[in-house]
Amino acid sequence: MTDFTKIRQQFPILKQTENGQPLVYLDSGASSQKPQLVIDAISQYYEKENANVHRGVYGLSERATVAFEGARETTRQFINAKKSSEIIFTRGTTESINLVASSWGRANLQQGDEIIITEMEHHSNIVPWQMLRDELGIVLSILRINERGEISLDNLQQMLSAKTKILAITHMSNALGTINPVKKMTSLANKVGAIVLVDGAQAVPHMQVDVQDIACDFYAFSAHKMYGSTGMGVLYGKEQLLEAMPPYQGGGDMIYSVTFEKTQYNVLPYKFEAGTPHISGAIALATAIDFIQKIGLENIANYENKLLEYATHALSKIDNLRIIGQAKNKGGVISFVIDGVHSHDMATLMDQDGIALRAGHHCAMPVMQKFQVSSTIRISFGVYNNFEDIDKLVISINEALGMLI
Repeated sequence: MTDFTKIRQQFPILKQTENGQPLVYLDSGASSQKPQLVIDAISQYYEKENANVHRGVYGLSERATVAFEGARETTRQFINAKKSSEIIFTRGTTESINLVASSWGRANLQQGDEIIITEMEHHSNIVPWQMLRDELGIVLSILRINERGEISLDNLQQMLSAKTKILAITHMSNALGTINPVKKMTSLANKVGAIVLVDGAQAVPHMQVDVQDIACDFYAFSAHKMYGSTGMGVLYGKEQLLEAMPPYQGGGDMIYSVTFEKTQYNVLPYKFEAGTPHISGAIALATAIDFIQKIGLENIANYENKLLEYATHALSKIDNLRIIGQAKNKGGVISFVIDGVHSHDMATLMDQDGIALRAGHHCAMPVMQKFQVSSTIRISFGVYNNFEDIDKLVISINEALGMLI
């Protein structure tokens, strides 16, 4: 059996205290902590390999290039893309979605075309499509969720039509924890000729993702939610779509040749990677992937499901506490409200006990509107969490309630 106690010991930040209390970190949905080996990989690059990639014929540059492109291949294998050229490095999920909206959207959409998104989307998978709607006159349709925070495949099937050009959906909701049946959703969309973009930011650290099995056209995720560095992300795209799309940005490395009369663009994936890339971020991403794979995604999913069940049961015993989002298929995220208590007040008091969690709308304001709340308290798990963290959480909540009510 995997020893998650030893895994926890690999995260140096968890050895420190906050406000005199041992740190309990329950905000991995916003950004995960980093194991020592990821931190070491970043230091190693800057200490011994720091140089730009693709441009130099000297040793440092060649070693940096090998490590950078090796990270691309590691990422390809991780999500089972067909080719490493289908892996575009970006600054994160947000940029990946904006890249698709800007490049594919402007090249392929026209007035009257329809985009379908779900009611549980992160703002990053709402706002870029709204901007296209306002610019091009397309229709943005919303697939609603039920009181448990789930979508209906029957409702999706009824919405899809020849006018639907793209279905843009989250794999796992950051606000509710709902895991969507993205493979089935993709199949339905493909039957009407629509392409599918999946926001996988919350899913990739917690479950096996196979883009060929899902058969989606685009899949986006961020390194910082999967034990890698901030400012680093991935866009997977099917080769034929990426080949046909115009560049997202212009500059160095995305060109083959430049004159004042004409620019010839580079091949994939470099056509979409203008400028000096986040080299250390790619190296850290590959290291984080190795870390995840060594533990095993099945082991991670099983362990985090146990944490989810334990926390759900413990929180349900607290008077006037209501969990928002109780999907049957759910990841390690719990959002809740307590009657008569503002989430920010609760989170502030819990910080005094060294407990770091999220309070607010979680960049998912339509979800808050759906459940008629202004904000929620959210806990989200990583491989370093344990049952003691949950016990401390419950004690802290009860102590805070004694002060607030």
